[in-house]
Amino acid sequence: MPVVGILMAHALFGVLGTLAVVALFFDVLNLSSANINRVKKLCLVTVALFVLSYLAGGYWYVAHYAPEKALILAGPWPWAHKYFMEVKEHVFFLLLLLAFYLPIPIFNAKILESAGLKKIILTVLGLMVVLGLTMDGFGAIIAMGSKVATLAKLAAPVAGG
Repeated sequence: MPVVGILMAHALFGVLGTLAVVALFFDVLNLSSANINRVKKLCLVTVALFVLSYLAGGYWYVAHYAPEKALILAGPWPWAHKYFMEVKEHVFFLLLLLAFYLPIPIFNAKILESAGLKKIILTVLGLMVVLGLTMDGFGAIIAMGSKVATLAKLAAPVAGG
C-alpha cells in the first residue's frame, strides 16, 4: 500500500468507526429484542474499525511521520504538532479503551431489562462520538500544519540565487 494510502486508511477507519458509534447510539436508544443482534454486530464492527485506525495510524507515525514532524515544527504552525499531535497521541488511547470495553455491557444478558445499563452505554457512546470527532478535527489541523509548512518552505527565497 502506498504511504499516503496508509494515512488515508487511518482517517477512513477512524471516521467510519465514529459513524458506527453514532448508529450504535441510536440503536441502543431504541433498544429492543428486534434489534439486539444488530447492536451486538455493530458493536464488534466499531471495535474492529477503531483497531484498524489505530494500526494504520500507529504504523504511519512510527514509519513515516518523523520527516513530516520536522517539517511542521520548522513551519509557521509548530503548535500543530506540539499541541494537537501530542494530545491526539494520548487521547486516542481513551477512545480505543472505550471501544474495547464496549462489548462488555452490550453483550450482557440483562441489557434489554436494565435502564441503568442502557444509560451507561449511551453515555459511553456519546463520549466516543465526541472523542472521535475531536480526533478527526485534530488530524485535520495536523495535516494543515504540514501543508502550511510545505507552502512556507516553497515560498522561501533560495539562498545564493
